[in-house]
Amino acid sequence: MTVSRYFIDFLNTEIGLDVDSIGVMHVERAIDERLRATRSPHAAAYQALLQTDAGERQALIEAVVVGETWFFRDREAFHTAARLARQQFAGSPLRLLSLPCSTGEEPYSLAMALLDAGMPPDSFHIDAIDISAEAIAAAGRGIYGSNAFRGRQLDFRARHFTAVTGGQRLNDPVRARVRFRQGNLFDPALLAGEAPYDLVFCRNVLIYFDRDAQQRAISTLCARLAPHGLLFVGPAESGLLVRAQLRPAGIPLAFAFHPPATDEPAPRRMPRPAPLRSLRLPPATPAPRATPPRIAFATPPAATPATVADSLDHARRLADGGHFDQASAVCERLIDREGPSADLLFLLALIADASGRPDEAHACYRKTLYLDPAHEQALLHLASLLDSRGDATGARRLAERAHRARGTHDV
Repeated sequence: MTVSRYFIDFLNTEIGLDVDSIGVMHVERAIDERLRATRSPHAAAYQALLQTDAGERQALIEAVVVGETWFFRDREAFHTAARLARQQFAGSPLRLLSLPCSTGEEPYSLAMALLDAGMPPDSFHIDAIDISAEAIAAAGRGIYGSNAFRGRQLDFRARHFTAVTGGQRLNDPVRARVRFRQGNLFDPALLAGEAPYDLVFCRNVLIYFDRDAQQRAISTLCARLAPHGLLFVGPAESGLLVRAQLRPAGIPLAFAFHPPATDEPAPRRMPRPAPLRSLRLPPATPAPRATPPRIAFATPPAATPATVADSLDHARRLADGGHFDQASAVCERLIDREGPSADLLFLLALIADASGRPDEAHACYRKTLYLDPAHEQALLHLASLLDSRGDATGARRLAERAHRARGTHDV
């Protein structure tokens, strides 16, 4: 079937979705699924059903929403949240928000990171919101399969999970720190009456909105954020926040931003790290490069790694700690010794991006995709970079490729 303008407008109005960002075929499959489930004879009949049945409107949204997530995805953001919370806790519980929270991996990762950092259980509170009732129900069950545990650093699983039939069950002390509820980011009444949040996580969702919806979402998030708080976004979304006049926090690879400056600064509760140059948009007048803040948990190891995989991990840890020049040198030596790889070139692209060198980042993302055309993160980062330069058509094409790549990896 061909997706009609009605369905495109419906999804944009309800959840801010830019259909092209996830691919028309994905939306077509979702509509076909709901046509079969409701036994609608054709699209026109299903359209009439949507206009009268709020439950079916929610069911279609559930079928369309992209819920790809795992524990400690882009883990530097969680380390940063734990470090700042430990530094700033002064008796009043810190407030954190995860939106959208999907099936719970992100807010639970936040809770684990803070508890592992030594934060008392009653020293923080996490609200987690998602538009999907099914996702909220899954988060409440707290049982996760192998797809939720990715990467090599999985020591948290032994501390916080218990093996059960069907997967790993999250232990109660972590589950008790998170309050889940269903909600829509575009609902004007969302979180009305709630106190501001010190840390807000809204990652890897803005890329699926059109420009207008992105601005509305960012405005809503800033309204819920304390004046001195931090908003964490996905790696490919930094350019969107820079254009919206949010201020980069200057924490390497955390992708964290302060809300726009106001005329009357409020008393500070969360720290304002020494700023780095804005991602994607370097200042008009060249300034000396700031020394990135050193992060205690990312101190580079002294030993020289023996294998290529260990060397790549070593370079990542250097970059996580803000040691960009050293990390680049490790990558270059590996390329000289072993030849280029997609993972090496992607790390070099991230380093250039975080250092405010967009042309170099662009070249490295392109080289990454030459070696691995389905590299999802490289596609998303390059899409964001093109979008920040005004190439909306090129950005959209790359976002569509990223969505197709995700579907291939999920099979």
